[in-house]
Amino acid sequence: MRGEFELTAEGWLRGAVQRPSPNANQRPAGSEVSLLVVHNISLPPGQFGGGHIEAFFCNTLDVDADPYFAEIAALQVSAHFLIARCGAITQFVATEQRAWHAGQSQFAGRDNCNDFSIGVELEGCDDVAYSDAQYRALAALSAVLMARYPALNRERVVGHSDIAPGRKSDPGDAFEWPRYRSLLAAAG
Repeated sequence: MRGEFELTAEGWLRGAVQRPSPNANQRPAGSEVSLLVVHNISLPPGQFGGGHIEAFFCNTLDVDADPYFAEIAALQVSAHFLIARCGAITQFVATEQRAWHAGQSQFAGRDNCNDFSIGVELEGCDDVAYSDAQYRALAALSAVLMARYPALNRERVVGHSDIAPGRKSDPGDAFEWPRYRSLLAAAG
């Protein structure tokens, strides 16, 4: 699967659907991509499909489509990538840019993980098993990113819960880290 993906010089993934988000900006000068953060998201919570995640990241969420959407519509968030249940990858922010995915966060004594990380959202919930296709796509994407960014390695792939403990719980207990790491080893 890795062979079907390639990053452009600007950090856009060929083979992914492109949906540019306004919720991004330049990384600080000298910031080297050195962290991959795995998240999960479902909109409305616990429901999959419907295009609501894409709309949320692009600030076009229809607040009348679900009562929960009125609570989050004003938020300005994004991730670099979203991996749907079927394994399809959508990209919202070029990897050379800073996506607004981590919020208040810290890794290895360094604050503001958005400055030096790439955020990947899995369509899912903390307690619902992720699909085979999602694991394969995440491993393939991770291998491409690690090939592009030398400071990004297997030890620097974390969950949102690892960089924002107590505030975030994703990707949750349903995410099988050993399974992902095994697929990553085979993909890399």
